[in-house]
Amino acid sequence: MKTIDRLAIANRGEVAVRIIHACKELGIETVLLHSEADVKTLAYRLCDKPVCIGPAAVNHSYLNIEANIQGALSADAEAIHPGFGFLSENANFARECEKHNLIFVGPNVESIELFGDKISAKNLVQKVGVKTVPGYQGENQETKKLIEECERIGFPVIVKAAAGGGGRGMKIVRKSTEAEEAIESAKREAVSAFGSPIVFLEKYLDQAKHIEVQIFGDHMGNIYHLYERECSVQRRHQKVIEESLAAVLSDSLRDKILQDAINIGRAAKYKGAGTIEFLVQDDDYFFMEMNTRLQVEHPVTEMVMGVDLVKAQILTASQRGPLWTQGDLIPRGHAIECRVYAEDPYHQGIPSTGPLGGMFWPQGPGRRFDFGIESGDEVTPFYDSMIAKIIVWDETRIRAIQKMRRTLQETVIFGIKTNIPYLLAILEHHEFISGKMTTQFISKYFPSGLKHPTDCGEEIINKIKTEISQESSTVTVGGKSNSTKNPWAESVWEKI
Repeated sequence: MKTIDRLAIANRGEVAVRIIHACKELGIETVLLHSEADVKTLAYRLCDKPVCIGPAAVNHSYLNIEANIQGALSADAEAIHPGFGFLSENANFARECEKHNLIFVGPNVESIELFGDKISAKNLVQKVGVKTVPGYQGENQETKKLIEECERIGFPVIVKAAAGGGGRGMKIVRKSTEAEEAIESAKREAVSAFGSPIVFLEKYLDQAKHIEVQIFGDHMGNIYHLYERECSVQRRHQKVIEESLAAVLSDSLRDKILQDAINIGRAAKYKGAGTIEFLVQDDDYFFMEMNTRLQVEHPVTEMVMGVDLVKAQILTASQRGPLWTQGDLIPRGHAIECRVYAEDPYHQGIPSTGPLGGMFWPQGPGRRFDFGIESGDEVTPFYDSMIAKIIVWDETRIRAIQKMRRTLQETVIFGIKTNIPYLLAILEHHEFISGKMTTQFISKYFPSGLKHPTDCGEEIINKIKTEISQESSTVTVGGKSNSTKNPWAESVWEKI
């Protein structure tokens, strides 16, 4: 058993707050490794000791391995939790932690390297007997060869960065004339994001559901599954709404997918939290990738399974356990998570930055709010625009949808624009309610975000505004102007 009295957090935002809360409950002091831009944040105020590791630019702070290691050592931390994103799946970072006798709260270096290379991951999965999406993952990376392989596989084809993730380095090729440009673009993006130009090809399943399985390996070698999550609602390969359990999945297919996920975890001798992702189409399924970290959407699993995955990570890193038996892990009810982004939903999701004037989270039974900023803090342009996650639980999926809609309607955020209207439109769509949505849902129904809430023309809007102005008057009392409107005018203004 290893002792962790002080833990450093190599991350920011809501996930840093999430880790701090788990540590407080375990009696562990926290060190926040933060950039200069993240001084006015909730995590900064909640941690026991903040350590600045560099300027706002991620390459000089959150992606700077040496700065994170030295920051943790300077605060006498025994462990580092990487959260998700940034260095969470960086094998070199985990290796440097080991070199400096810092406990890395995550899987071992070998697992990160294995699954970090999408080609080696596919090779392992195929040995286990799990299907992978048909494609090409050879060493010949000449563009001419890759175009030939695209034609062999059959269009549409998706080009993926071998060292990638998070939707970066991905390009869809729908016909031969697009192949060269898409491949070269994917390679450039792969070099920029991951430092490697190597790509691989897969048949693009354009009617598939994105189903992922949460697995967990304890320090004694036991592998558990915590059932699945539905992540089909995604924009440009980035998830927007997630839920657990899957909306539409037969019991027999679920059992097969869960068992395959366990088998993959065992073959890799996996330790800690990990997520195995599958594409499901036409009553068949294919391995896509594995993420060797905590997922953004882990709260829906926690709500349905009644577990704390962050505590489980820390306890496993401390060599404590076993934590559960598979028989203990029984799902109950349904949970949905909506990612709240600081963006303009009526202008294709353009990021919205600036100070927060006020926030109100409508608390209630089965409602959870994960956020990293408060009133008076500032949303900066330096990082991902996700500012919060809203998670709800109820006894059935329909009730959970109803609860999420109500929760979003009651949420108030001043000072910046958010995607809440966009989320509400998705939740109200008949295909989402039916649970039949696929990964093409957003591109099919919301390719350019939302239209302006008024669907009438400019002429009608101007006419309404003229009528409103005629129904209003301005009264000056004691040198001050006070505008008065009748109730009808006020109600119309609210609609506009």
